[in-house]
Amino acid sequence: MKELLTHIAKALVDIPEKVEVKEIAGEKSTILELKVADSDRGKVIGKEGRIIKSIRTIISSASAKLDKRTTVEIVE
Repeated sequence: MKELLTHIAKALVDIPEKVEVKEIAGEKSTILELKVADSDRGKVIGKEGRIIKSIRTIISSASAKLDKRTTVEIVE
């Protein structure tokens, strides 16, 4: 899931070198913390949060096939 989120985020931002994804794994759930440049944060969130909601849906659907639960958080 980490690679999928990294790939999606790098495609959206202007400064792909600043994209960092930190994975915090548990038994059944995983938290992915996405960090991007300050100027790119709005591009990842989108209007009214539509883009980040779509990203969360994709990651959640992909992780459901692996019987895991994954959440995506944007950190500063």
